[in-house]
Amino acid sequence: MNNTKRISTRKMVIIGMMTAIATVVYYLDFGVPLMPGFIKLDFSNVISLLTGFALGPIEGVVVCLLKNLIHVLIKGFGTTMGIGDIFDFVTSAFFVLVAATIYKRHKTKKGAIVATLIGMVAFTVISLPLNYFIVYPIYFKAYGGEAAILGAYKEIMPSVKSTFAALCIFNLPFTFIKGLLCSLITIIIYKPLSPILKGNKQ
Repeated sequence: MNNTKRISTRKMVIIGMMTAIATVVYYLDFGVPLMPGFIKLDFSNVISLLTGFALGPIEGVVVCLLKNLIHVLIKGFGTTMGIGDIFDFVTSAFFVLVAATIYKRHKTKKGAIVATLIGMVAFTVISLPLNYFIVYPIYFKAYGGEAAILGAYKEIMPSVKSTFAALCIFNLPFTFIKGLLCSLITIIIYKPLSPILKGNKQ
């Protein structure tokens, strides 16, 4: 009974610690070349993936959720009703849930690689319909219509004619690369960090 309580307490401490780190990393976002200024890159998914691999998929998703809740509480909902954080949570949680669930069944280096690759693809694919049908329509209302948002893409590529084309040309590759970078970092640093996260002595 005491061992179970100790494990549960330790797991809560690790989740809290990883949430704090993920929140800080989430704030360290930055713009990238050849992308509209409102699209930022961050590596907070690395922290969620590490948690998912070490503790389980649900725990990884919990870190995603808490990170975004803290961000909303600090930043507020604004004119977009927190849609950016909702989008980040859904896509990140999907990424972590898929990858960590696969890794839970195949705890090898090859399993980690396959898990993150499949999670990365899922992360990328789900982003397109979420952006097109939910996120960007809300942005249109908040920031002066579709023409205003599309204009940011046209400044980079004047030949872009529609939001859907912009999402396919810009956002999809960006999301794929973000997922790939997060996957690579996770695979590289997970092994040396896993004893600490899992509480193993060696």
